[in-house]
Amino acid sequence: MYSIVNLDGTKMDKYVFQYCQKLVILSKDLNSVLLCKRKGEADYDSVYSFPGGKMEITDGSIITGLQREKNEELGESFKIKLASTYSYNVRFVKNDGSIMILPHYLAIYGSGNISLSDEYSEFQWVSLNSLNGFEPKIPNIPEVVQRLMGIKDLTTTDYEII
Repeated sequence: MYSIVNLDGTKMDKYVFQYCQKLVILSKDLNSVLLCKRKGEADYDSVYSFPGGKMEITDGSIITGLQREKNEELGESFKIKLASTYSYNVRFVKNDGSIMILPHYLAIYGSGNISLSDEYSEFQWVSLNSLNGFEPKIPNIPEVVQRLMGIKDLTTTDYEII
């Protein structure tokens, strides 16, 4: 029988991974995406990423976890319309060898101002036309946006306000 071990040699349970949901937030006109510059991270420090974070055992559902993360990272007064029916999932292996599953959920800006948490140093609304050339960013950002923009009709999709 095989054992799975972390990079430090400790045994890893074959069913353990982190579930880290991300929000792909488009502007109201659907021409820009919100990216936040990470601060103090072991992986991708000072690089732009989508806001979001790990689901906690106290989260009652994926949606409440997404709402908690949105409130913590962007502020409670910043409202978005979440398309909770669809996600684009990515598997990621961190520098320490741990595995993360990152479901990306599409959202559209609703109202309010961003109150950025100290997990990030700044944010930018990046034009979709300039996204490929925008740096520094996590490399799969354009692909994730493109996949989620492929939802048949963004204007008639069912959204939840969070």
